[in-house]
Amino acid sequence: MIQIKKITVVGAGKVGTSVVQILAYKNLGDITLVNRTAGKAQGIALDLMESSPVEGFGANITGTDDYSLTKGSDVVVITAGLPRKEGMGRDDLLLQNKAIVYDIAKNLAKYSPNAVIIVVTNPLDAMAYVAWKASGFKENKVVGMAGILDSSRLRYFIAKELNVPPKSVSGMVLGSHGDFMIPVISSIKVNGKPVIKLLSQEKLNQIIQRTIDAGAEIIKLEGDSAFYAPASSVAQMAEAILKDKKTFLPCSAFLNGEYGIKGIFIGVPAMLGKNGIEKIMKLDLTGQELSSLQKSADAIRDMVRKL
Repeated sequence: MIQIKKITVVGAGKVGTSVVQILAYKNLGDITLVNRTAGKAQGIALDLMESSPVEGFGANITGTDDYSLTKGSDVVVITAGLPRKEGMGRDDLLLQNKAIVYDIAKNLAKYSPNAVIIVVTNPLDAMAYVAWKASGFKENKVVGMAGILDSSRLRYFIAKELNVPPKSVSGMVLGSHGDFMIPVISSIKVNGKPVIKLLSQEKLNQIIQRTIDAGAEIIKLEGDSAFYAPASSVAQMAEAILKDKKTFLPCSAFLNGEYGIKGIFIGVPAMLGKNGIEKIMKLDLTGQELSSLQKSADAIRDMVRKL
């Protein structure tokens, strides 16, 4: 008998709701949506379940404010927290979201001690650290979503500039989810061709800056934080874990000396499987890229100290 996977998503905001929708449409398992307002979570769950005959998914979606209903989850996703508003940096949310994430992670660990935690709440790398401490989980069982999102944005902007399909662009963004993110230029290829042969350094610099500012750009245009692209990024991570894909993806992972960094969560290429982070890939970075990654680590360390 095939055992149905169980997924919990905490936070019924735009990101959390979109995550639930994508996971359901992918038929990755039964889903529990937790929100401090039970009625909201129940309403969203009912609305999505009413789409199941049209979309053809068999997953069951439950909305609740009761953490006991999350018992036995394989993957838990934390999206709850105060969102960024215009003029705010991700770091501005540090102390406000610390208490929220700590309480959520503690409750999730109580009922699902074998789960893998995916953290989405900003400031991402610091909140992954909070979730790790609160849960008491091993380092490999907590992972932050950021690198996939940042990489996807970079790839899209390059594809748009070159007028090619986005899927034809590959590449990776490492480091913190914020001003210190590091696009690995040597890894960026368009149909297998290095991007440095297709775009000038000046144009690449403009695209990199737009990638760094992408979240703020959406907030300025819409008045609220992005949610479609973040949700798609979470779903890719959850699928890799639930299906034990052993896929290397850029994620916020706890480092124990890799890249000369220790004791914090930071964006690096990590293999995701049923045990969470199963391996850290060591990229052959240039001296400048490695230096930038370590500066990014210093910025994260400062946030952790403030906690």
